[in-house]
Amino acid sequence: MVLQISSSPSMALVVTDASIKNDVATSISHIHLANHPLIKMVHYATFITSMEVELFAIRCGINQVCIKKGVSKIIVVTNSIHAVKEIFDSKSHLYQSHTMTILSELHHFFKTNQENSIEFWECPSCLKWRFHNNINKDSKSFNLTPSFLCKILWDYCKKTDSDDIINQWKMTFQALDGKEKHFLELVDNNLNIIGHAYTKEGP
Repeated sequence: MVLQISSSPSMALVVTDASIKNDVATSISHIHLANHPLIKMVHYATFITSMEVELFAIRCGINQVCIKKGVSKIIVVTNSIHAVKEIFDSKSHLYQSHTMTILSELHHFFKTNQENSIEFWECPSCLKWRFHNNINKDSKSFNLTPSFLCKILWDYCKKTDSDDIINQWKMTFQALDGKEKHFLELVDNNLNIIGHAYTKEGP
């Protein structure tokens, strides 16, 4: 059925998959146009969640298809239909940078022709469907050995981000004209000024 539909020159098939191994995320999108492989995109990233990498794979595929002339129907095949639901969730969530970009692309796609359409199909990896099985193997075949193992950990990333924020705040505060007029410096029991710090999800 998919092969018959994808043979149409106006239909684009986007197959996506993603995986995380050793804290390194791999997102892959394969685009087929007129039943022929057109584009294969592979991206790697660290410090992101599985939901983000799934959405990024979908985002890249849709982005490439929407700029192709003559495409009036898009079929996105993924094994993460829960990620697709985030795209159309109007509530505030952590993945809006991806979802807003996808919706912007689709807005332009539908504005070009109101007859244009998009469908999202779920394809669990266990089905081993040929198109998705190939991309699933690719997403899991990448094996990164980082030079500094500690620097791919979530805790290291959070620590460096927190340190940067604290240092930036200190520099900004020191330059304020209102310092010592509208602010009080807190001291501990030994009359030492209390510095800024963070502890385990704390402020």
